[in-house]
Amino acid sequence: MPGAVFSKPRIFPLFLGHAIGDNAGMRLFVNQLTVMDFSCLHASRGLVGESWQVDIELLGGLDDQGMVLDFSDVKRQVKQLIDERFDHRLLIPADHPGLEIEDNRISFMQNNGMRIRHQGPEESVQFIPGGEITPESVARAIELALEPKLPDNVHSVSLQLTPETEQGAWYQYSHGLKLHCGNCQRIAHGHRSRIRIWRNDVRDEVLEQFWAGLLRDVYIGTEADLTAITRWNDQSMFRFAYTAEQGDFELELAADRCYLIDTESTVENIARHIRERMEAEHPGDRFRVQAFEGIGKGAISESA
Repeated sequence: MPGAVFSKPRIFPLFLGHAIGDNAGMRLFVNQLTVMDFSCLHASRGLVGESWQVDIELLGGLDDQGMVLDFSDVKRQVKQLIDERFDHRLLIPADHPGLEIEDNRISFMQNNGMRIRHQGPEESVQFIPGGEITPESVARAIELALEPKLPDNVHSVSLQLTPETEQGAWYQYSHGLKLHCGNCQRIAHGHRSRIRIWRNDVRDEVLEQFWAGLLRDVYIGTEADLTAITRWNDQSMFRFAYTAEQGDFELELAADRCYLIDTESTVENIARHIRERMEAEHPGDRFRVQAFEGIGKGAISESA
C-alpha cells in the first residue's frame, strides 16, 4: 500500500528446556492411554473380571527435542509393556495366605473355604505383590516394570488405573476363548461390562439389572470345555480344560459361580444368548441387546 509504514516486528524470545533453569519438574501426561482387560483372584469374591482405563504421567527433564518423551513413544512403549505383561492375564495377589504354587499349577483358597485352581502357560498369569489386587498395587507393579525401559531424562512414572464410571446396569465376568488366535484364548481373563436391553423398542432397565446380577462375578464357560464335575468341601465344582495355540489350560471353580452356554463365549455369542433366552421367555416380544466387552466395545443382537 503506497505510503504505508511497516514497523520492525518485535521478537519475543521463546525459552525452552534448560534455557529457563531447572526443568526437572516437567510433567507429561496421557489420559486414556489404553484399557486393561483381565481377571483377578479375590479372597471374598473369587474370580473377578475387570476393565481399567490407564492414565499415565511422566516426570523428567526435556531432551534434545524439547520433550520429556514423544507421545508416540509413550503410546508404543507403555502400551506394549501393559499388553504383554498385564493385559488379558489372570492377576494373582502374590502374598495371599491361601495361595499355593506348584510348577504352573495355582491353588487359591478363598475366605469361605472354596478353592480356585488354575493351570496354564507362564504368560497367562501375572503375580502382583500384596495380599489383594487393587488399582494401586497393579499400577505400582507396572511402574516398576516400566522404569528401567525409560530414557535417562525421565525420572519417574506414575499410573492411575480406574474402572469406567458405571451408568446403569453392569456386570463383571471371566471367560476364555480356545479358538482365538490372540490372548483371548487364555482361560481366565475378563471384563467389567455394561448391558443395555430394549424390549419392543423401549429400554427395559429391569431386565438389564436382572442379567447384570445373573452374570456378575461369574465364569461364562462353554459346555464343550466342561471336562469334569468334582467335589470340594461338599460343594460341586466345574473343571474346564482345553488346548489352544499358547498351550494347555485348565480352570476349576465352584459350579454356582459358573454360567454355561453352548457356544464360544465371545461377546457376540453372549449378546445373542441373552436375546434368545428372553425371546423364549417372552414369546412375541422383540429384543435388542447391547452387550459390552470392557470399555467402549461390544456387540448388538436384535430380534429378526
